[in-house]
Amino acid sequence: QGQLVESGGGLVQAGGSLRLSCAASGRTFGIYAMGWFRQAPGKEREFVSAISWTGYSTSYADSVKGRFAISRDNAKNTVYLQMNSLKPDDTAVYYCAAHPVYSDIRLEPPVIDYWGPGTQVTVSS
Repeated sequence: QGQLVESGGGLVQAGGSLRLSCAASGRTFGIYAMGWFRQAPGKEREFVSAISWTGYSTSYADSVKGRFAISRDNAKNTVYLQMNSLKPDDTAVYYCAAHPVYSDIRLEPPVIDYWGPGTQVTVSS
């Protein structure tokens, strides 16, 4: 049984940066596509970014394109989300997700095998 645990969330001022990490354990996630989603208060969970198991393919929501960067280190079973130029609208709980098929993460609703418990990101104005 696999497990995902996010870290790196916190409080930051607008314009600042944070790097989220998602550590995977319990199975080999190296062949899984990984993704990040977020849910703001009163809103639906939404897609943020995804990365294929090789790291060669990445995708981003239009709202974060050019500001966020996803990466992974398969040797460490960890995926990262570098968030720059943060805005108050980025305030949300950020969730890590894993699924064997990269394109399934982009479906609406997404097809996900594993979810992390989430980490809070708060951006103050």
